[in-house]
Amino acid sequence: MNRNIAFAFVLATAAAAGTAFADDITLEPTQFVSTLTRAEVRAEMQQARAAGTGAWAPDYDQLAGFRSERSRADVTADYTAERDHVAALNGEDSGSVYLARSDMPQPIRVAAAR
Repeated sequence: MNRNIAFAFVLATAAAAGTAFADDITLEPTQFVSTLTRAEVRAEMQQARAAGTGAWAPDYDQLAGFRSERSRADVTADYTAERDHVAALNGEDSGSVYLARSDMPQPIRVAAAR
């Protein structure tokens, strides 16, 4: 008897799943209409791939046009100057001793305590 009930349940589930379609659920209220043909899209993709400008091309370099305003020496000097500060804030006490030092600027108080 239990086998028959289980079989009926499987059939009912399969029938319900078979009637569901992916295009029944849409997030956009309007239907998408393409302005390009499939051939035009493929041609654009091939041109981008050949030029190496396609974001999904294997040799795409997203930093190819990037130029820094600072030199490597400037960045290294800034890192070296801030290294102790960052290490103290990321320490075991989360920087509470470092921040409690008297030579540190005091935090801005938003409201006075009463």
